[in-house]
Amino acid sequence: MKKIVSLIILCLMLFPISGCHKESEPEKVKKVIRTLQKAAEEKDTRKFSAAISRDYRDSRGNTFESIRGLLIAYFYQYPKISVYITNIDASVADASAQAAFRAVFTSRGAAESATAVLPESLGVYAFDVAFKNESGEWKVVSAEWERVGDADKP
Repeated sequence: MKKIVSLIILCLMLFPISGCHKESEPEKVKKVIRTLQKAAEEKDTRKFSAAISRDYRDSRGNTFESIRGLLIAYFYQYPKISVYITNIDASVADASAQAAFRAVFTSRGAAESATAVLPESLGVYAFDVAFKNESGEWKVVSAEWERVGDADKP
């Protein structure tokens, strides 16, 4: 009985320590990427837009508004979107951060068709995303992406 009580006390002492894990800044950046992934799958433009800085600019000339419009167009075009993200590498320096990862996008059609089983479109993309800390939250300020394998095509 004494051993059980000692074990319970030990567990109770360790519990607060394990519950106090402070999330690192790179983990917070990765969490934003996973939030964007989930928002895309749920077609939640509000949640997606909340993670993008109003100062967003990329080398393709996109701004916050044009990225939002592009997103709405994709949501309208594809009934079901799935996003799989692999190998997120995030680094933080002061109030800015970078993340590189690969994402696999698939979309499926209505349940009545064969496309309910097979994806209508599939793409693997390499992303390089820049973040800045805005009032304690990491926001995307720029993103570069390319379809993996397209560089090899003539």
